[in-house]
Amino acid sequence: MNPASKELEAKRHTLAHLLAAAVMKMHPDAKRTIGPAIDDGFYFDFEFSSPLSEKDFPKLEKEMRRLLPSWKSFEKFDLSPEQAKEEYPGNPYKHELIDEFSKDGGTLSFYKSGEYWDLCRGGHAENPAKEIASDSFKLDRVAGAYWRGDEKNTMLTRIYALAFDTKEELDAYIAQREEAKKRDHRELGEKLDLFHFDEAIGKGLPIWLPKGNIIKEELERWAKDTESEWGYDRVTTPIITKEDLFYTSGHLPLYKESMYAPIQIEEETYYIKPMNCPFHHKAYAARPKSYRDLPVRYAEYGWCHRFEDSGSLFGLMRVRGMQMNDAHIYIQKENAVEEFVRVIQLHEYYYKTLGIKNYEMELALRDPSKMDKYHGDEEDWKDAERMTIEAMEKSGVPFKVVNEGAAFYGPKMDFQIYSSIGRSFTASTNQLDLFMGKRFGLEYVDADGTRKTPAIIHRAPLGTHERFIGFLIEHYGGAFPLWLAPVQTRILPVSEKHAAYGTELFTALKAAGIRVELDSANDSLGKRIRNAKMEKVPYLLVVGDAEIEGKTVTAESRDGGKLEPMSIEAFIERAKEEIKTRA
Repeated sequence: MNPASKELEAKRHTLAHLLAAAVMKMHPDAKRTIGPAIDDGFYFDFEFSSPLSEKDFPKLEKEMRRLLPSWKSFEKFDLSPEQAKEEYPGNPYKHELIDEFSKDGGTLSFYKSGEYWDLCRGGHAENPAKEIASDSFKLDRVAGAYWRGDEKNTMLTRIYALAFDTKEELDAYIAQREEAKKRDHRELGEKLDLFHFDEAIGKGLPIWLPKGNIIKEELERWAKDTESEWGYDRVTTPIITKEDLFYTSGHLPLYKESMYAPIQIEEETYYIKPMNCPFHHKAYAARPKSYRDLPVRYAEYGWCHRFEDSGSLFGLMRVRGMQMNDAHIYIQKENAVEEFVRVIQLHEYYYKTLGIKNYEMELALRDPSKMDKYHGDEEDWKDAERMTIEAMEKSGVPFKVVNEGAAFYGPKMDFQIYSSIGRSFTASTNQLDLFMGKRFGLEYVDADGTRKTPAIIHRAPLGTHERFIGFLIEHYGGAFPLWLAPVQTRILPVSEKHAAYGTELFTALKAAGIRVELDSANDSLGKRIRNAKMEKVPYLLVVGDAEIEGKTVTAESRDGGKLEPMSIEAFIERAKEEIKTRA
């Protein structure tokens, strides 16, 4: 979702106040806490003496709309901490905030509109009654939320609400969200037999079932063929290493909480790898290099494991075991911008082939308030930032810059891609790195005989199998293009007497390399057709008397409807061309 304008964010924050005003009218003994604006609206946390549910929403919304016309401005008041606490008798949550906000002395700001006022730093609509349409918001759901996100604290009731500039935008968002529910990769993954999670194996560790494995291997085959054409060489590195490697890279101790626990063997400490970078650096260092060898492009679909927090795990989108479309490019610094542009072009090639039409880049720079967390030479940082921006500008792909989120060793560029229903995903992270080459002592002999350190480009256009396939499931709604579809064609004999011809067709298609199934079940033809359509099979071949007599096939395309009868050879040629071109 695109970030909200400042005006919309102000409306959402104002509506959080309005919700609190309605709640306090109807539940005077409720204890208020906080109510920020969020991506699609706002929420407010309360402690209620008796449970509140979504059945109460119509009354709350009615009260909000009754109050709104009287909210014609916001007035600011400054109170001392003692005065502020008097406004919240018996409310430990507000008292805690007041103590926190006043620890350096001074007064606290309160804002009032209508008859309601609250502790607040500001950021409201100037004239809510005029600026906020009464039908542009909707209470959405109730959830539990620990005070300040700490499970040791009291469980509060969080009321979520949706809010947009207009009713039309609100309705469009709700419709999009309903469509997103239908496309949820977790639901479709189960229905289409693509992947499975088993508690006996562990959280965040997916099993690829046969059909899902086909998608994974087709993507990997395509990536390997493409990378070969684009000048990459493949390496394979271990999934475990001695801890010193991660001290050299700097990931220990900084990254330790995201790594699986160390393993003690033969009085040495090993870690399972969470990223491929240090291993590829060692592959580069394994043999001497000269400027004539550069660029060196090492690619690997390498296994990585990260101990992500249990609460953040989310289907395939956030896992603990992942196989990454990773590569590292070692290049002369003066050629790095041009090579980075090629990396961006490779991303575009993949996205356009997959029908991903909407994408942008985001460059994460250093957070000025946390400069002590970043390593390396200041001049290298500035050069990496300047060169990355130059490459992004030359690419012509839209991008934005944010002053936070950089890696500890360099700026970080992410590709944000949008699915067919507008949901955004971070597809891959790419970096121009002037730090790790020095850290690992990587060198090449330049034309003048001097030893120099290569610049390094980290890139992963297809991200991880897990996350990218999760995205594709939702992007296509489970209806994969023919080349990716686990089952490309299903043959449906009308009755038992048509089964022999069905088997003949099955044998011909399989010999042609087309993934085909023969469904001769005892169920009615109508039910078998419905099942195939629910499973989103691209082509159905119904076999009856006419097909046997004419030695033809009657194909129904999932995307193009019923086709004219054709020979089996013509159908095979059609399907193979569609697969070859990745249509």
